[in-house]
Amino acid sequence: MQSAPRVAIVHDYLNQWGGAERVLEELHAIWPAAPIFASIYDRERMPAAYRAWPIRTTFMQRLPGILRNHQPYLPVYPIAFSRLDLRGYDLIVSSSSAFAKNIYPPPGATHICYCHSPMRFAWNAADYARRERLGGPTRRILAPVLGALRRWDARGTARVDHLIANSAVVAGRIKRFYGREAAVIHPPVRTDIPAASGEPDDFYLIVTRLVPYKRLDIVIEAFNRLGRPLRIAGTGRDRAALEALAGPTVTFLGGISDAEKDRLYGACRATIFPAEDDFGIAQVEAQAAGRPVIAFRAGGATETVVDGVTGVFFDAQTPEAIIAAVARREATTFDPATIRAHARTFDAAVFRGRIADFVAVVSRQSSVVSGGAAAAGGNASRRTVTDD
Repeated sequence: MQSAPRVAIVHDYLNQWGGAERVLEELHAIWPAAPIFASIYDRERMPAAYRAWPIRTTFMQRLPGILRNHQPYLPVYPIAFSRLDLRGYDLIVSSSSAFAKNIYPPPGATHICYCHSPMRFAWNAADYARRERLGGPTRRILAPVLGALRRWDARGTARVDHLIANSAVVAGRIKRFYGREAAVIHPPVRTDIPAASGEPDDFYLIVTRLVPYKRLDIVIEAFNRLGRPLRIAGTGRDRAALEALAGPTVTFLGGISDAEKDRLYGACRATIFPAEDDFGIAQVEAQAAGRPVIAFRAGGATETVVDGVTGVFFDAQTPEAIIAAVARREATTFDPATIRAHARTFDAAVFRGRIADFVAVVSRQSSVVSGGAAAAGGNASRRTVTDD
């Protein structure tokens, strides 16, 4: 009788909570005994439940000030992940938008990477610099570092056996930057949100971080012209600038609880998403309440919103396009039950099932995963399972 494979999970860093950490939580639910390797772990900032997890950090955990400000240590991450000792594991699952996928698997092990995106600051350096408002001197200093990171990242990705992308947009990026095919498995979304009942209240909603690339400025300008109520939930460095743009019908709510967010999803006329996101978890959460969304027709929204059925698209990031989309939402009747049913196709249980199915396909292809034995040829041949 063959023994079960020994599994290890690798994650970039554990010092902030977001969509990548939702994926990690589901991977942990699938393999609760698997150790989780991360460059750093800030136990005070992460959910309390993580303290019971078998988390193992690298030498970076001991670097001064890294838990408060990890970006200056950018050149050190490749060293930390290259030194991870993963001997004895048959299956390695990495959750990565930067460094974790570039580990060195032991001979005979199978490495599956769930890629949230190729590292944006390296492969989309110009866009990242604009997004983060980096000045010319900073860009020039970073240029040779980012060039070296791209070369290192390409070599590391070549060692991955199977790549999974969180959206078709990211799969296209993987193909462009790495020349690799990737299966698409959408990330897990919390869909157990109370169903909307009755007619919505007379306001529109935005739930997001208040940062420039989210393009809240165009929505605020549109609602200033419309004179309609708009509520904005979220925090971020752009709040003061956005408040200066806002007219009397725009209200800033700041950070809110999940319970309050769910209540607002169910009460609003629609939630508005003016930015291009790789996937857009909040777009699905809003639909889980049974209310339509208004979304920019780009990125992950094209995979999560059904135009005219679960929401309304607009095609230009302008106030005029927002105004036209609001008019279309007002002229369209939406069925809350249909919207909720669509959102449930992105539920966490669906994610776990698709990951399990993917690993089952891998197990049929690799004697490593199915029996823990060394595969012929080790890691010399890299291939990607297609997820139909």
